[in-house]
Amino acid sequence: MATLNLQKTLETVHPTRNPGMELDLDWVMGAHVNKSAVERRAATLPARRTVKKEWQAAWLLRAVTCIDLTTLSGDDTPGRVQRLCAKARQPIRPDMLERLGVGDERITVGAVCVYSGRVKDAVEALQGSGIPVASVATGFPAGQTPLPQRIQEIEQAIEAGAREIDVVISRNHVLTGDWKSLYDELKQFRKTCGDSAHMKTILATGDLGTLKQVYQASLVAMMAGSDFIKTSTGKESVNATLEVSLVMVRAIREYLERTASKVGFKPAGGISTAKQAMAWQSLMKEELGDEWLMPNLFRIGASSLLTDLERQLYHFITGHYAAKHHMPMG
Repeated sequence: MATLNLQKTLETVHPTRNPGMELDLDWVMGAHVNKSAVERRAATLPARRTVKKEWQAAWLLRAVTCIDLTTLSGDDTPGRVQRLCAKARQPIRPDMLERLGVGDERITVGAVCVYSGRVKDAVEALQGSGIPVASVATGFPAGQTPLPQRIQEIEQAIEAGAREIDVVISRNHVLTGDWKSLYDELKQFRKTCGDSAHMKTILATGDLGTLKQVYQASLVAMMAGSDFIKTSTGKESVNATLEVSLVMVRAIREYLERTASKVGFKPAGGISTAKQAMAWQSLMKEELGDEWLMPNLFRIGASSLLTDLERQLYHFITGHYAAKHHMPMG
């Protein structure tokens, strides 16, 4: 079947970093977003039916490699993290991979994402796999703790072995138009990450008010050196939508055109079906190109999506759906 060079997507998880740039307020303040046009464009994505049969199966396998398999619950335990990591190592049943003709491929998820207190558990469970551990930090999910404490969270997560840090911004900087403070805050986070961890900046778009502010916050985050920009914490009342995602990837495209620096994108929160995942994949392919279908530039933050991807692949193989309990998350 068509595998879309899956092995190649896993060889280099972390490419060249986004070095950032000086804050350009003229660029930020000159941003414009046509809400009606965004809504019309986003509405076309879920209706697409161009990827079918073996190519659809290949896209579903690609989506598996782009998942940040996540558990961010108050009742997380070492055992739960260990089970999640076992699933991260072997996200698709070996017998299914054989039936799909990719039994020799090394297919894993993109990363495992946990609270900083569970990083050590995840690192130990993933030892030797090459799968990076991502940690949320900086007062997740609200970002309302004092700045020194937020910086310390980054340091502690890196010390525990995290290779990616998902930071949250102070939404008040966006809502009050204080772009300099947002930039300075993220520059400090980026400096703390240093060469030890990639920084994924969560904008919490459901809290930002307007699509224009989403676009502006995206630009500032990239100027400050974010390696990825991410839609949501998953804890807001509105999380990832195709509309805000379109606005953010258009900002990534403009940043690329102006600086030649590639920034990744991560939608998170509420993406739980294969159909949804493919809509986001279509968005990335059409707006940014095939390179943004790879896990080094595209991740999906999810906890339950993997189960549906595996069920859809099972349907492709057998012609019928397996019960969910036959494909447990671990």
